[in-house]
Amino acid sequence: MTTTGIRLHAPAPGWSLTADVVVVGSGVAGLTAALRCEAAGLDTVVVTKARLDDGSTRWAQGGIAAALGEGDTPGQHLDDTLVAGAGLCDEEAVRILVTEGPDAVRRLISTGAHFDTDDEGGIQLTREGGHHRRRIAHAGGDATGAEISRALVEAVRARGLRTVENALVLDLLTDADGRTAGVSLHVMGEGQHDGVGAVHAPAVVLATGGMGQVFSATTNPSVSTGDGVALALRAGAEVSDLEFVQFHPTVLFLGPDAEGQQPLVSEAVRGEGAHLVDADGVRFMTGQHELAELAPRDIVAKAIMRRMQEQDTEHMFLDARHFGADMWEHRFPTILAACRAHGIDPVHDPVPVAPAAHYASGGVRTDSRGRTTVPGLYACGEVACTGVHGANRLASNSLLEGLVYAESIAADIAAGRAGNGLHARVPAPVERSETPAHPLLPPEARFAIQRIMSEGAGVLRSADSLARAADQLERLHKEARDTLAENGKTAEPGTDTWEATNLLCVARVLVAAAQRREETRGCHWREDHADRDDTNWRRHIVVRLNPDRTLAAHTTDTADFPPTLPGTTLPETVSPALPSRPQEQ
Repeated sequence: MTTTGIRLHAPAPGWSLTADVVVVGSGVAGLTAALRCEAAGLDTVVVTKARLDDGSTRWAQGGIAAALGEGDTPGQHLDDTLVAGAGLCDEEAVRILVTEGPDAVRRLISTGAHFDTDDEGGIQLTREGGHHRRRIAHAGGDATGAEISRALVEAVRARGLRTVENALVLDLLTDADGRTAGVSLHVMGEGQHDGVGAVHAPAVVLATGGMGQVFSATTNPSVSTGDGVALALRAGAEVSDLEFVQFHPTVLFLGPDAEGQQPLVSEAVRGEGAHLVDADGVRFMTGQHELAELAPRDIVAKAIMRRMQEQDTEHMFLDARHFGADMWEHRFPTILAACRAHGIDPVHDPVPVAPAAHYASGGVRTDSRGRTTVPGLYACGEVACTGVHGANRLASNSLLEGLVYAESIAADIAAGRAGNGLHARVPAPVERSETPAHPLLPPEARFAIQRIMSEGAGVLRSADSLARAADQLERLHKEARDTLAENGKTAEPGTDTWEATNLLCVARVLVAAAQRREETRGCHWREDHADRDDTNWRRHIVVRLNPDRTLAAHTTDTADFPPTLPGTTLPETVSPALPSRPQEQ
């Protein structure tokens, strides 16, 4: 393959480590991949941007979806996932998820995760939007992610895996043939090393999470700046479906000027019987969908936005006063504490909510083994586009996807090493150029990008709003490029400038894909193309970065994902067979 030759402007690495595998990210996907690789005898290094337990996983409230309950089946889980994905899920990818999911959850339990149980000792299950069955396992009431993170972090430390914390990954290292040779990274003051360094390895697993910080208001932590997607694009990898950003319908409304991470009010609150109401106390979801408040997230978010427009207001309300104090305190202690911290008591008052950026359904394009279009580079979790989520992620499928596909990646890496000797030779990376190939944006550009994206590419989009966003983003890109060309200078390398540059990269791709998709589907809502168009748009938009830093986009011929690597086909799954589902028309 041909790499772009683009990299972030950064000092040359001053230290290095060598391993068989480097995993970038410490959420459920990254730590599961690392533990499975280590168990296979592979020398594994985990690199994470903050502390091991500071990723997006620990913020997950609702739970993890799997067909664990009596009467539930993988087939039913598959059907709910395909419906939520609005015709763009890769059915085989979903089939792998739902068939391997229950055992993956059991392995997570054997690793040390403790889920809430009933009086008989069985796992308690609840419902969330889009699910026709109770299949959401939860922990600590509404602290599922925190419990999963705790169990995996303890397992990593018990196994003695090498870790590099507080480290921002910069770029993929590649050899002369374009194969993966490791990563460059910067340790931000408190880690085991100082400054820019490198981890040399023939396999890199990206598990860097999402890019919610590209918008002003998001449920994502501050570290979610799209670093993995931007790195993959600079390395020459393809990304897909980036226009499908899920806006969670019920995020605690803190005012029109609130920015950064906002408190999530889990869908499980509605799963337990809370109602969405307007200022007059009217339930507006009744009659709009058979599942009412538990309709798929895109439908609920759109209904909230429509009601807000009709009533010229900035939020709706979630009413769960009928729960009573005891249920709030035991089932949703985290949400209760967050609400009270902001002066709202859900025991006595409806909770003001509004949609905010939550989850990227698209990302770095992979096959069912987690392989990207760059040999040796893998991706899993929110940074990846496996085809599972389609145009709109089904609630609580994300933690399960992280588990299942991380295990697939570890199995593929181990199988490849077995054919070449367990510890394969680390390829020699191509020497870096002394001339910076990618100008850096000043730190304040981050806020400009967030404002542009929220105004032009948020829940509601149109040709005009997206064109304005594209022009404004291009202006930021051009200013940085021209400054470099005119005087050879760029913003000072550092965490804030690297993050701003990554945000601009993913923002440009997201807007380009959203402009191209002239329809409304899933969580992509075009006001000027209000209908779903299966004839022309039941297919994927794939984008890559050209060496001159322009974007190249193409649309697939069908809804099927093409192979990621030349001459390969997707592997057959060994999961139990499910009945085939007819293609949607």
